Amino acid sequence: MRDETKELNEETRKSVGGAFLQLPNGITHYELGGNESGDVVVLVHGFSVPYFIYDPTFRFLTQAGFRVLRYDLFGRGFSDRPHVDYNLDLFVNQLVNLLDTLRITQPVNLIGLSMGGLIASAFTVRHPEQVNKLVLIDPAGTKSIALTPMLKVAKIPFVAEAVLGLVGGEALVQSNARDFFDPALVDHFSAQYKVQMQYKGFKRAILSTIRNGMLEAFLHVYKTLGKMDKPMMLFWGRNDNTVPLEHSHLLCTAVPQINFHIVEDCGHIPHYEKPDVVNPILLDFLRRI
Repeated sequence: MRDETKELNEETRKSVGGAFLQLPNGITHYELGGNESGDVVVLVHGFSVPYFIYDPTFRFLTQAGFRVLRYDLFGRGFSDRPHVDYNLDLFVNQLVNLLDTLRITQPVNLIGLSMGGLIASAFTVRHPEQVNKLVLIDPAGTKSIALTPMLKVAKIPFVAEAVLGLVGGEALVQSNARDFFDPALVDHFSAQYKVQMQYKGFKRAILSTIRNGMLEAFLHVYKTLGKMDKPMMLFWGRNDNTVPLEHSHLLCTAVPQINFHIVEDCGHIPHYEKPDVVNPILLDFLRRI
């Protein structure tokens, strides 16, 4: 597709920060930092924005003494774009394989944003012995997300490929601007976002993710979470236009024991837009015995 002019390979990855691991479905780009003897926190990003979305959280938690792992989901950032179905099994198994390969055996604290909240929740349901605490940030999956006109086209085979080939990825960049309450943050965010779009396979992965239902409802996952005895916390931006605050009612009904915090004057990514509000609450939760 237009804009995708580069191959992800050993040569092009030399200039990229972080590290790389070969997993069963492809190479995963990750960063592991902080206190080697600290409690492990794993950060799972959302639908299309790679692990830079956790820049403020990663800095804060590593400085607070945690061992922090963040990584790019397949098809995003500098992870491979394998020719597979981009479904919930793929993403959960990627996390399973990543932890196994890094030999992280102790229970981890999972933080999931948007679609990453669904992935983190499904991982917790399937592997409860591997999770200590769970934090969800404006999670997807309680009900279907209302797609932008551009993303609606993605469900139409061949048409979507043609449209994306003609208009490039600018529509995807613009749709992510909706995540913010404060427009002053958009330009810097968009510049970082565009980097991944140069590499072949990005749009194919995005289309497959939509076509495999990752933005649809997975309420049964949250209902199973609600039967589990684990510490859980929920953050939601009051002004979220991507996964509206009204979706939180469904989640809180399914998981009534979750500790819920609404972040004022904030869009879809409160940990990024309002770190000074979110980080102290998050730290208290993670340190609490």
